[in-house]
Amino acid sequence: MTPAIEAVDLVKQFGDIASDRPAVDGVSFAVEPGTVLGLLGPNGAGKTTTVRMMTTLTLPTSGTARVAGYDVVREPDKVRRNMGLTGQVATVDELLTGRENIRMIGGLYGIRRKELARLGDQLLEQFSIADAADRVVKSYSGGMRRRLDLAVSLLASPPVLFLDEPTTGLDPRSRSDLWEVLRGLVQGGTTLLLTTQYLEEADQLADNIVVIDKGRIIAEGSPLQLKQQAGNASLVVTVSNADDLPAAEALLGKTGTEVFVDAGARQLTSAADGLADMVRVAGWLRDSDIDVDDIGLSRPSLDDVFLSLTGHRTEEEVGP
Repeated sequence: MTPAIEAVDLVKQFGDIASDRPAVDGVSFAVEPGTVLGLLGPNGAGKTTTVRMMTTLTLPTSGTARVAGYDVVREPDKVRRNMGLTGQVATVDELLTGRENIRMIGGLYGIRRKELARLGDQLLEQFSIADAADRVVKSYSGGMRRRLDLAVSLLASPPVLFLDEPTTGLDPRSRSDLWEVLRGLVQGGTTLLLTTQYLEEADQLADNIVVIDKGRIIAEGSPLQLKQQAGNASLVVTVSNADDLPAAEALLGKTGTEVFVDAGARQLTSAADGLADMVRVAGWLRDSDIDVDDIGLSRPSLDDVFLSLTGHRTEEEVGP
C-alpha cells in the first residue's frame, strides 16, 4: 500500500551550511492511509519545520517528501489539492462570522454555491459550532475558533490533514472535544499527521509516534512499544506509619531491585515485573503487620520515554 505521507532523508538548513546545525536533519517516516502519526518533541525540535516542508510552505534543502503520492517539490499544486493544514494559531477572519469564513474559503476552492451551503452546514454541525455560525468569530472561545479553523481546512475533503500543535492554548475540555472530532475524521478514512508537545495527546490519538529532538528522529513506534522501551513498571507502596519504612524497604528489596524511599510521603518505589510482584509484596507486608495506605503499579508513560531518550521533558525548549 502506498503511504499517504512519506518523508525520506528530509533536511532543512537555515543559515550557514558549514557551521549551523540543520533545523531538520535526515528525517524519514511513512504514514499509512487512515492512520495517525504523532510527531512528538519539545519546542525547537524541528516539528513545525518538517510540517512546513511536507505542506509545500518551505523547500527542503535535500531529501524527498510525498503527500497522497505527489512529490512536494515537483508537484506542489497536486499536494495542496490533496491536503489540509491547521496550524498553532487559528487563521480564520475574526471580523467575519463562522458561516462567512466558510463561504469565503469555499469560494477560493471553487466550490459551487449550492454545494458549499450544504457542505458548510454539515461541517458547522459536525464541529458543534452551528449555533454560533452567524456570530462574528472574535466572539468565539479559543476552542470554537480552533474547531472552525479545522472545519475550513476540510472544505475540499482532503484525504490528508496536517495538524501543527492544534490544541496549543486550549483548556482541557476544549482539547478533549477536539480529540473526539479528530477521532471521527480518522474513522472516516482521513490520514493525520499531528505534531504535539502534549504527551497525553500523542498517547490518545496516534497509531504511531516519531520522537524528534534537535532535528533528528531518536525513536519511533506505537505508544505501547515506546513505553515498553522505558523499562518495567514501578511498584509504589505508601505505608500508614513512617516508622514502618525501614521494614517495608527490606521487604521490597527481596524482589532484587533497588528501593527508593520518600520519607516525607511515607512512600517506597521499586521496579516490578508486573502484578505478580505486587501480590507478593502485598503478602509480605500483611504477614509483617505493616499497614498500607496504598499499593499499586505505575506504568511507564510517554513522559518517561521522552525523558529517558533526551534527558529533558517535552515542555523544555531546545536551543539552536
